[in-house]
Amino acid sequence: MEREKLGSRLGFILLSAGCAIGIGNVWRFPYVAGMYGGGVFVLFYLFFLIAMGVPVMTMEFAVGRASRKSIVKSFQELERPGQKWHLNGYLGMAGNYLLMMFYTTVTGWMLYYFYQMLTGKFAGQDAGEVAGMFQEMLASPKILGTAMVVVVAAGIFVCSMGLQKGVEKITKTMMSLLLAIIIILAIHSCTLENGLEGLKFYLLPDFGRMQEVGVWETITAAMNQAFFTLSLGIGAMGIFGSYIGKDHSLLGESINIAILDTFVAFVSGLIIFPACFAFGISPDNGPNLIFITLPNVFNGMAGGRIWGTLFFVFMSFAAFSTILAVFENIISCGMDLFHWSRKKSCLVNLVLITALSLPCVFGYNLWSGFQPLGENSTVLDLEDFLVSNLILPIGSFCYLIFCVTRFGWGFGNYLEEANTGNGIKLPRWIRPYVTFVLPALLLFLIVKGLIGN
Repeated sequence: MEREKLGSRLGFILLSAGCAIGIGNVWRFPYVAGMYGGGVFVLFYLFFLIAMGVPVMTMEFAVGRASRKSIVKSFQELERPGQKWHLNGYLGMAGNYLLMMFYTTVTGWMLYYFYQMLTGKFAGQDAGEVAGMFQEMLASPKILGTAMVVVVAAGIFVCSMGLQKGVEKITKTMMSLLLAIIIILAIHSCTLENGLEGLKFYLLPDFGRMQEVGVWETITAAMNQAFFTLSLGIGAMGIFGSYIGKDHSLLGESINIAILDTFVAFVSGLIIFPACFAFGISPDNGPNLIFITLPNVFNGMAGGRIWGTLFFVFMSFAAFSTILAVFENIISCGMDLFHWSRKKSCLVNLVLITALSLPCVFGYNLWSGFQPLGENSTVLDLEDFLVSNLILPIGSFCYLIFCVTRFGWGFGNYLEEANTGNGIKLPRWIRPYVTFVLPALLLFLIVKGLIGN
């Protein structure tokens, strides 16, 4: 069976960027930037994005494009007889499933809040009532379960329509709308009264604030954010590499994707900080920011229901673009490994992902007594820890060692594949850096993830 291909270069860039752009861009980046000295943190972040994220992305794309296969089969295709690199493929697949076990639920939150905003449920609620609404949603297995099933069914349905007609077409539309919506939201936020104070807090380098939290902490936070923002290590990028031709070099494509991902994270800050400062509310980190802080901000705004609805459309698109990318990786793996048709792989995974997502749903209500990582932790926290702190960095480390050492595919093969096509080429002198420095940085991230941030 001939392998499907993406219809356009733009489709490839938007799909890959859609996979990288997720909830973390919005609920983590602005807060972390604000905490670690604004503009100073952003500069460190950009440095590590180029130094760590982009090279590993070229490796994942190279393995995908050279093999024309999904994650498990891609290593089997390129490794030498008797080697065991394909075991990393199984770790990557476990990562894809684990990520979807909680990401489907959180995407369901976004969808539910979009519905709540659209129907005016927040109108007239005070800060305490808004916080109560979030807790009410979490306490209801019916609401969380229904929203999760809608997300899974919608994602599988789009993937079942095929690569070009389904995944590529829908993602292109969603990503175009997402970019338009965030620009409109950012312009609106920046023109709010007192919004300028928020911009100063966000963008002006504040060395005093950086020294308060510690220079070393700022550097490691920037490294963490830059690396994890690109969703590397589980073959979610590799699958799109396997669907493209050899017209363009992989470094140029990786830079384009990193720019789009950073643009969304950066512009999210332009939405959040001016709005919070305009209404005298402290910007939180994580779910509190999205589901408690911002609904309060929209409540105080002229036309807040419209702005709030637009914001949750943007959040739903950001989350759903990641769902589509990872679903495509999972479905493609079923097709490669078991020779299933696309429809059969979709049906099997519809049942499987729905069932696997239930522990996360129940973790907030029926199973809330289970606190795997200590007091107040949930099933989601455990799943997130396993993916973010273990599978992503270890998977990325395996891709790196596979691509740059003689024990794997080898630096020569990787460089040739990455530099095939028009565009920016990787220089040969990068070899000592990717062989010695980059592995050390990744090992540092793995150790740091294990001993806690």
